[in-house]
Amino acid sequence: MISHHAVRFSSLSKDVVGDLMDRISIAEAAFQLKLKDFEEAANRISNDIIETPLLPFDCPDRKLMLKAECLQELGSFKIRAGANAIEAADEKDLQNGVVTASAGNFGQGVAKAALNRGLPVHVVVPDTAATVKVEALLDLGAKVTSVSFSDWWGVMMTRSTGLDGFFIHPVAELEVIIGNAGIGLEIASKSSDVDVIVVPVGGGGMICGIALAMKALGKTPQIIACEIESSTPLYSAKIQGKPVKVERGNSWIDGIGSTSVLSEMWPLLDVLVDDVIVVSHLEAERALRSLSSKAHLVAEGAGAVALAAAMHPQFFGQKVVAVISGGNIDPKTYGEILNSNYLYDN
Repeated sequence: MISHHAVRFSSLSKDVVGDLMDRISIAEAAFQLKLKDFEEAANRISNDIIETPLLPFDCPDRKLMLKAECLQELGSFKIRAGANAIEAADEKDLQNGVVTASAGNFGQGVAKAALNRGLPVHVVVPDTAATVKVEALLDLGAKVTSVSFSDWWGVMMTRSTGLDGFFIHPVAELEVIIGNAGIGLEIASKSSDVDVIVVPVGGGGMICGIALAMKALGKTPQIIACEIESSTPLYSAKIQGKPVKVERGNSWIDGIGSTSVLSEMWPLLDVLVDDVIVVSHLEAERALRSLSSKAHLVAEGAGAVALAAAMHPQFFGQKVVAVISGGNIDPKTYGEILNSNYLYDN
């Protein structure tokens, strides 16, 4: 059963404020990570994930490959982060179970990893979450609480839910970033001379993990973020030189697109991300159809945004990897896009 309620954030306790201040150091800690930290994490979660393939994708003016994270058991890269966060937590902290905030994919990753270890899980989701993702959470045995997007984003910024259990942030958590770094290790092991890696960005945990892994390996590909036109917090932050609030428009694409860059993540994103490409809905829909017809992959919107960005003219003649982050898309939406020329006309 899904419960629906409002979460109030108007009065934060001193403990919560202190915790917010403490978490500013996540960037400093991340920059101190070594290759062995990423390798140990990859080994730690090897039973929870699969090493996804790097698939060639026909594109005449560049060598383009797809890192098919949509082929993970739960259809998303998030199992890497969820499993590593659970494995790294102290057993005493997990006594009352696990709580997280997620648009769906990270919640599934945490739920799968936690329930495999006999731990109850409670996931706070925004009311914009794809039905297929919420249903998957329930099927895994997680409790689900649905709140408005603004209240959900409040949880993302404060970690305050009012629920019992050990809270694992889906983005601004060192062990989340470390778990995601395995994607970078796998890319490097399959193709050592990549020029560009294109990654869809929601909160930034995946792109930071990949970038840090590449740095630890001594490799220097361009790290390119991509966002959808209806919500461009990282693009706007890069222009302004600091996180700024942006409008969040309607979109069939969930999992990326918020109203601002998290303050804890900005120092990492500012340094590690070389450029941000903004993709239109038309480009994303064309990419989704191409992933289906040419690569035979079912991808969600964020994955399609990555392919669309990887086709950008600035990467002419280069060796490019697009991370297809997940495949959990609402079946009705997917069918409409595959069978129409242009779904989104606003």
